[in-house]
Amino acid sequence: MLFFYSIICKFVPMKKQRKGVLLLNLGTPSSSNTKDVRRYLREFLMDPRVIDISALGRWILVNGFVAPFRSPKSAKEYQKVWTKEGSPLLVHGLQLKSDLQEKMGDEYVVELGMRYQEPSVKSALATFKNKGFESLTIIPLYPQYASATTGSTIEAVNKELNTWQIIPSLRVISNFISQPLYSSAFAEIGNKYWQTKEYEHIVFSYHGLPERQIEKASCDNYCQMNEKCCDTYHSKNQYCYRAQCFETTRLIVEKMNLSPDQYTICFQSRLGRSEWIKPYISNVVPKLAQKGIKKVLVFSPSFVADCLETTIEIGEEYKELFLKNGGEKWQLVESLNTHPTWVECLVELSR
Repeated sequence: MLFFYSIICKFVPMKKQRKGVLLLNLGTPSSSNTKDVRRYLREFLMDPRVIDISALGRWILVNGFVAPFRSPKSAKEYQKVWTKEGSPLLVHGLQLKSDLQEKMGDEYVVELGMRYQEPSVKSALATFKNKGFESLTIIPLYPQYASATTGSTIEAVNKELNTWQIIPSLRVISNFISQPLYSSAFAEIGNKYWQTKEYEHIVFSYHGLPERQIEKASCDNYCQMNEKCCDTYHSKNQYCYRAQCFETTRLIVEKMNLSPDQYTICFQSRLGRSEWIKPYISNVVPKLAQKGIKKVLVFSPSFVADCLETTIEIGEEYKELFLKNGGEKWQLVESLNTHPTWVECLVELSR
């Protein structure tokens, strides 16, 4: 019997098992009305990895202050970026999923999920549950690892996988700043502007984090919260969010052939009164203008898709601050969205 089975296997090839790729981003309200924005903010900010204080303190802060009072303002901001198809973050994400699927071919199945709201992590993972997939690659779409983003997303994935009877081989991409095509994609987009010679200086703005979260993640108490400990990127600080941001900048400027005096690194989106990682963009922008720099190009490489934090916060609010202090031109570099080199980067990460 074994002899006949071996003959059959030799001449009748087994069907290839498919491989799964799950792209995950932070999330977005289901609409730009205040009710849906409030629901999104509550889910997002009640995550203990995002606001890492006591459960009671977090509940009072989010439900008593942030969600009720910030939702109407945030809803107005979302209305500025909302498209006919919906939230830009979701629209770009769905197109990215489609483009990657086309590149990967039939051997792979690509799905998109959001850490908060829809499509949920659970619904995205359902595509792969008990379907005989050989492997599953999880790619949180945050270039730099942070507990509040990548860590929270992986935790949500693991929570769902813990209910599965069959768990395929797993690969988790915890950060991808060292993938050459990631920095190449940003450099290619930025060079379209920089090579026109219309700009004098480049600002690299990253989403900020409270300093306490950086200190909590410090390996062997290495973190000193200053430029010196972020000057090089190595095993001791490979998961330090701030060090990853500095390394990201080094990789992009190397491909753009920039000198140290041609760019500045800073951090945006500070919330509350606690100390966040520095330098703050709110301090950097006026100083640039006051030094006589009139024309600035701005990157936001902690985001792979344009969203509220890029289009409105960087593209409008800090532009207004720059012009108010004597600047003349402030140009936001669009995010990776569905840039071909970015899609190729995801192909490399998936395979």
